Amino acid sequence: MSLSPVLIIVIIVVALILLALLFVVGQFFNLWIQALFSGAKVTFFELIGMRLRKVDPHEIVSARIQAVKSGLMIGTNQLETHFMAVGRRRGRVLNVVNAMIAADRAKIDLPWDTACAIDLAGRDIFNAVQTSVNPKVIDCPDTAAGNRKTIDAVAQDGIQLRARARVTVRANIARLVGGATEETIIARVGEGIVTTIGSAQSHKKVLENPDQISKVVLQKGLDAGTAFEILSIDIADIDVGENIGAKLQADQAEADKRRFQAEAEKRRAMAVAQEQENLAKVAENQALVVLAESEVPKAMAEAFRSGNLGIMDYYKMKNVVADTSMRSSIAGGDQAKKDKSGG
Repeated sequence: MSLSPVLIIVIIVVALILLALLFVVGQFFNLWIQALFSGAKVTFFELIGMRLRKVDPHEIVSARIQAVKSGLMIGTNQLETHFMAVGRRRGRVLNVVNAMIAADRAKIDLPWDTACAIDLAGRDIFNAVQTSVNPKVIDCPDTAAGNRKTIDAVAQDGIQLRARARVTVRANIARLVGGATEETIIARVGEGIVTTIGSAQSHKKVLENPDQISKVVLQKGLDAGTAFEILSIDIADIDVGENIGAKLQADQAEADKRRFQAEAEKRRAMAVAQEQENLAKVAENQALVVLAESEVPKAMAEAFRSGNLGIMDYYKMKNVVADTSMRSSIAGGDQAKKDKSGG
């Protein structure tokens, strides 16, 4: 008995449909059984819809089971919605559910929408809940980040102090979205330590009572606008550094010396220049004298020609000049003798 072609086609189509159903059932059967016996029922149609929406069924089912077992009423649609969140990263469903379980056990109010918002903001919500229950300690400065190992500050007496602090913080769930991170806490605590040491009149007072730094810094409200609540600030170590005041004074004295030397050199250069100008003026005047003296013979010749000067008058003038020269020579010799005799 031969089958008609139409019947053969129908049988093939039915067989393919049965194989597809078996493949789907086999693919999701384990998840369905696991959810069924855990009390977190998930239908086959929901599992198929997850696959069509490119949602990881294993992650959703695991998160659903954990939520139900912990007494949290979180629906499948809520889990899928967070998983498919639009942004640079998909929602970390298991991380959020684990955080809500930990918050519920620790009696911390953490609604589902708040937990999802914190997760989508890029914060590790599970770690934040753990930090809220078990406060963490932050080193200031953060040596692991490759920063300086100490916070250096100078007291008013010029002595440098090098301090290290340990800040105990607890996560503030309400401020995790938009709150500043640990780097801000470290920067603010460092600034507070520098200000407190800088306002101290003597470094000895700081060394005698280092906990005063913690009290002053803690009163500044450094955790405002951050995702943490500062519980305590402890000075782990404080050492004496360099005498910055003396070094600055020495540098200032050296700078003053160079400035005074420059000013003295400037005055010397001005004096040398003035001296050269005076020498030039003397040479100029001497040239004028020589020029004037050269006119004397001309004037005397003119006087002889005009009859204003006679021969006898000329000789009398020469005698007066010779007599004046002799007296000047005698006077100069007497003065030299007095200088040699000291009187």
